[in-house]
Amino acid sequence: MAVRVIKPGLSTTVQDLGRPGYYHLGIPISGAMDRYALAAANLLVGNKAGDAALEVVFAGPELRFEDRRTVAVTGADLPPKVDGALQPTWTSFVVEPGQTLSFGFLKSGARAYVAVSGGIDVPLVLGSRSTYPLCGLGGFEGRPLRADDVLEFLGTPGETSAGKEVPLELRRTASGEVKLRLLPGLYWHRITEQAGNSFFEDVWKVAPEADRIGYRFRGGRPLTFVEREPPFGAGSDPSNVVDCGYAYGSVQVPAGAEPILLHRDAVSGGGYFMLGTVIAADMDLVGQMQPHQKMRFVRVDMDEALAARAAERERLSRLRSLLR
Repeated sequence: MAVRVIKPGLSTTVQDLGRPGYYHLGIPISGAMDRYALAAANLLVGNKAGDAALEVVFAGPELRFEDRRTVAVTGADLPPKVDGALQPTWTSFVVEPGQTLSFGFLKSGARAYVAVSGGIDVPLVLGSRSTYPLCGLGGFEGRPLRADDVLEFLGTPGETSAGKEVPLELRRTASGEVKLRLLPGLYWHRITEQAGNSFFEDVWKVAPEADRIGYRFRGGRPLTFVEREPPFGAGSDPSNVVDCGYAYGSVQVPAGAEPILLHRDAVSGGGYFMLGTVIAADMDLVGQMQPHQKMRFVRVDMDEALAARAAERERLSRLRSLLR
């Protein structure tokens, strides 16, 4: 059975946990910007954590269901409604045949995840159902949803009932001033000590140019660079290097002016130096940050980064145990 898109929302795409293993070929991992929220939504409706669901940005779609399904909405606080009746977020609920799922106004966060029992059936591309819109790869015809699109489901609705809930202590939102932990990288020596200090001292704001490729930040002091003789093959700008690979979560600062954090759909290499990398445990938070939201970078070392990753894995393990 299926669901018909009445209104697509601002940008609604099919996403799962991505397609690792092809970054060396220039194909990014893609997948959900908030991996934990997607996994939570799927577990609430009885799916596997990595099944395909909908990633909704800022404004939700309107979807008409053809059969009975269990649904859950997690991530951003984007209130779901069934035939106009408000439903809780981070909690499973049932949509009957002929009913319409819609959404109220966004209250906090940036991206909500809509999981439906059975999972969304779009073709596997390089092992994933995620959408990479920049290249028209995966998802529903490689693009965000449009009105009158029809999404099929992989399996039967299953036995999952309404009322399963993620406890408050296992939810995380990007509210207030966000702190992103950053591990300085191989090119840290390119900036002066004063610039390094100011980078962590300053309050930055998310620029309007923030999407699945990267988040740009403004408001901090420009970086100053250690003088050098540009190496052969690098550009004349002090932020240029001979082309290098970009790790997921890398922060580049073109011309030393505005940091850009590379996210799920970012390119795999280029000619800007990498100041450092935001740790994996904080990348979900980035996907929930709104334009103009304030944030700071916090310096950490490798031991702290690994401890944070272990804590995130433990949080997901606790969630699996509660929702099994």
